[in-house]
Amino acid sequence: MFDMLIVNPFTNALLLIYAFIGNFGVSIILFTILIRLLTHPIMAQQIKSSAAMQAIMGSEEWQKIQEKYKNDKEKLAQEQMRIYSEKGVSPFSSCLPTLIQFPILIGFYQSIVRAIGVTPLQLLQLVRSIYPGLENITPAASLGNLLPIDSKFLWMNLGMPDSVAVPFLPFGIPVLAIIVGLTTFIQTKLTMPPSANPNDQSAQMNKMMGLYMPALLFYFSLNFASGLAVYFITSNLAGIAQYAALGKVDWKNLFGGRSSTKVVDAKSRSVKKG
Repeated sequence: MFDMLIVNPFTNALLLIYAFIGNFGVSIILFTILIRLLTHPIMAQQIKSSAAMQAIMGSEEWQKIQEKYKNDKEKLAQEQMRIYSEKGVSPFSSCLPTLIQFPILIGFYQSIVRAIGVTPLQLLQLVRSIYPGLENITPAASLGNLLPIDSKFLWMNLGMPDSVAVPFLPFGIPVLAIIVGLTTFIQTKLTMPPSANPNDQSAQMNKMMGLYMPALLFYFSLNFASGLAVYFITSNLAGIAQYAALGKVDWKNLFGGRSSTKVVDAKSRSVKKG
């Protein structure tokens, strides 16, 4: 079922783009952008939910329960969930794009490995994965005649983990994995909504994801096909561009991002004084 719904469509899309472009690395980049465009409505909804959550956290009612139940964590959590429910906002909405991304990552990795297959058995499996209607869709040649795919892109073999040899070092440098970790961290910092309360449940979750995701994707890029790392980097840069186009990138977050919290706290103090 997973092959039928995700891996096979991904494999055919990659092969189709490769048939017209002729470069598998560029095909991965274009396919990643296509996925970003298709999932844009989900991201837009996540941004909307985050904005609604920020409005809740800056409200007088929210500040009151923070003060009233500051010594009762269980009751505080119950009251917070009550407000979320009344406002129709989920505190976990910011994690939705990440959760959706996991099956896409798995399917994308499997489709890359399948497309770059070189052994007779792998090629047979790949040919069987090609949809009959796409067999002769390209003007130059059928998809089957383009196999095996040329997996070279820049200095990389897209079917192997990336490692750049340095003459004076006994080990290679995982350039792509490092770029993946950095771009993931930057994207997370730029797109993470500031929290009025650093101890809030959603703030703690965002903080955890901001540390966990760069490390996890770095590990994946370090150990799996470099084609997956190309996908990660393209997806991260496209994500930053999408947020920037919507005016939702908070550049201050990259250098600490405490200003928003201070503003909310100042509003809270002024409300109490009033």
